[in-house]
Amino acid sequence: MPTSPGGFEVPLWRAIAVFRVASLAYVCVVAVRHADRYAHPLAAAAVVLVMAAWTVLTAAAYARPSRRGWPLLVADLGVVLGVVLATPWVVGRAALAAGVPTLGVAWLAGPVLAWAVSGGRRRGTAAALVVGAGDLATRERIGESSLTGVILLLLAGVVVGHVARLAVTAEERLQRAVELEAATRERERLARDIHDSVLQVLALVQRRGAHLDGEAAELARLAGEQEAALRALIAGAAAPPADDGPADVRGLLGRYASPSVSLSAPAGPVPLPAPVARELAAATAAALDNVARHADGRAWVLVEDEEDTVTVSVRDDGPGFADGRLAEAAAQGRLGVARSIRGRIEELGGSVRITSTPGAGTEVELTVPRQRT
Repeated sequence: MPTSPGGFEVPLWRAIAVFRVASLAYVCVVAVRHADRYAHPLAAAAVVLVMAAWTVLTAAAYARPSRRGWPLLVADLGVVLGVVLATPWVVGRAALAAGVPTLGVAWLAGPVLAWAVSGGRRRGTAAALVVGAGDLATRERIGESSLTGVILLLLAGVVVGHVARLAVTAEERLQRAVELEAATRERERLARDIHDSVLQVLALVQRRGAHLDGEAAELARLAGEQEAALRALIAGAAAPPADDGPADVRGLLGRYASPSVSLSAPAGPVPLPAPVARELAAATAAALDNVARHADGRAWVLVEDEEDTVTVSVRDDGPGFADGRLAEAAAQGRLGVARSIRGRIEELGGSVRITSTPGAGTEVELTVPRQRT
């Protein structure tokens, strides 16, 4: 069963809610213990009530993914900064200098953790710096204890943000693995059905018609080609790649292999961004279609994986054509090569080289740059 979006982040948001409640309980204990030393005890009680209400509100709001946007994050940081800035007046600078804890104590880390989970290390660090700067600005003296609090906030933002990004990455990989497993199971099921019916019929037609003449022989040849194509599709088809993920060029070109089309490719995967790989495969299919229509012979497809480029060469043993024939066809309005092959490859920043000699076949070389991210 596929995981829900953001499923791995849910425990982190719940942990933040638990942390806020636990730290609020500690704030209440500290407030009761030092109430007689506060400059304004009633104001301290009011601030604690605001903190309690905000704890309940954020616990409910962060539980819904649609509300974890900038408005809530900024408001969360603003409320905490308000508590920090109110501390010198509520507690009193004399009490703070005497060692009385600040009003927010550990509760101030709530927005830092929220920012870290929502956006990773950078957001967590930014929120920690803002809260830490506000806390230091309210102190008359900046000592080792106050700096320790700021450093702990920074560490919390960095560590929690890193864990949150790891959770997101793990969820994306799990999602791809689940989709691939589902596609593999479906392919295996289809393979069993096709092997028991379609492939056997095509093989029978090929064997029975191989020794006949005329249209029967042509049907037998077509049946053999379709049988080979189906077997290649069953054996090598993969799950459709995500639009922003890599795709193996070998798998996309494998479906075109047949008794009349030989495919040679590296032993390992030849990854390209999925849109690039699909356009390269479509241009290769257009070249093979030209072979079928004009050459009426065998074709050889070669895949070359170089450091900065991927090249697919399509060669046939057909009659070939003279120099200038492609330009003449384009002038007459026949734009198959120009649009289906050159247009696709040039839009990818690649190049097309067509070499042909009358009586010696044609070779189409498609080269696209490897786009590294």
